[in-house]
Parts: sequence; structure tokens; C-alpha cells
Amino acid sequence: MSHPFVIAPSILSADFIRLGEQIAECEAAGADWIHVDVMDGHFVPNLTMGPFIVEHIRRATSLPLDVHLMVANPEDLLEPFAKAGATTLTVHVETCPEAASTLKKIRSLGCQAGLTLNPATPASALIPALPLADLALVMTVHPGYSGQAFMPEMVAKIAEVRRMLDDLASTAWLEVDGGISAATISRVREAGADAFVAANAIFKHPDGIAAGIASIKNAIQNM
Repeated sequence: MSHPFVIAPSILSADFIRLGEQIAECEAAGADWIHVDVMDGHFVPNLTMGPFIVEHIRRATSLPLDVHLMVANPEDLLEPFAKAGATTLTVHVETCPEAASTLKKIRSLGCQAGLTLNPATPASALIPALPLADLALVMTVHPGYSGQAFMPEMVAKIAEVRRMLDDLASTAWLEVDGGISAATISRVREAGADAFVAANAIFKHPDGIAAGIASIKNAIQNM
């Protein structure tokens, strides 16, 4: 069951000198969630932010915080990020051999539970834990760095995950992340996605953050 769409600006592309100001701009422009990419330098090659940053973001906005844990041992970080103010905690099937238990733990901490997988991992890897997911995330780039080009071959995977969720009569969000812009949004929306993470298309838009969010919303509404 697809939801009305939501836009989740990814602060990975924000100007951290002006982070609070830019989050406020996103909120004023109609962003629905704030997406936070957590990378540990092990599961993915980049190293980004921890619970301390999420705690400060929580103080800067009332929007839901969509925290994506691209880390080798996510179970060790669930409670710190939940306490910092995360709304949703999304983990990778590649790092969670007992993904169902991990999702149950996330829910027990008062957060929504998300499940994702790398582009090379088949959608079928989601099946054992998908009934417990409040969000399923399909990566449309290889995780690790902002600004990568959208991978069109992931559209079929989005459609497959949409069918899987519908077969379960799941109300989970189907989120996409990677190279999402006004130019690519129609393909992933048609495939069944309803939550859209965008980084450079918002924070690096030549006319500013509000124009970036408006361009994505307009592209969806004009489909």
C-alpha cells in the first residue's frame, strides 16, 4: 500500500557550518523528514556522524529524523541513536544476520524500524524480516558517498520490493536513496516508492534549498 509521498533531505550534502539554518530552510520549504547518513568507515568507506550530531539535529527541528545506519555492528548503536532522538533507525541486512531480532530491538526503543540492502544484494534478502519493517529502503547508488549517479537498474528492485510489501499488506514506507532528483524521481515513483531521500538535488541546487525541494515535489505532482 503506497503512501502519499514524503521528501527527506539528506544532510550529508548540507553545509555543516550552517547546519541548523539549512535544516530550518528545509522545514520551511516543506520537507517531511530529515535523513541522516551514519557511516563507520568499515561497512562503507566513508566516516560521518554519530549520536552527538543527531542530538543537536533533534534540538534544531521537530521533523522526524530518518537515521540510516551504514555500520558494521548496528546493534551496538541502536540505543545511543534512539536516545539522541532518532525517529526511524534503518539497518542493512548485510550487517544483521538476525535482522528480525534487530528490528524488534529498534521498536522496543520507541523508534520505527527500517531495513535496507546494498545494490548487489537481491531483494529476496529482505523477506525474513520484512513483516517487521516500518520502512524498506532501496539504495539507488552504492552507499558511502553523496553525489553519485542514479543507478537505473535499481528500478526493477524497487518494483519487486513494492510487490513484496503489497503481498504482505504492509503499511511500511518504500524509500529510495541515491541520485534522486527532479530528473529521476518519476522512475522510482512509478515503481512504487513513496519516500524520497535527496541530497545534492536539494542542498546543491543553484537556486537554493527551497527551490530544490520544490523541483522534486513538482516533478512528482506533474507525473
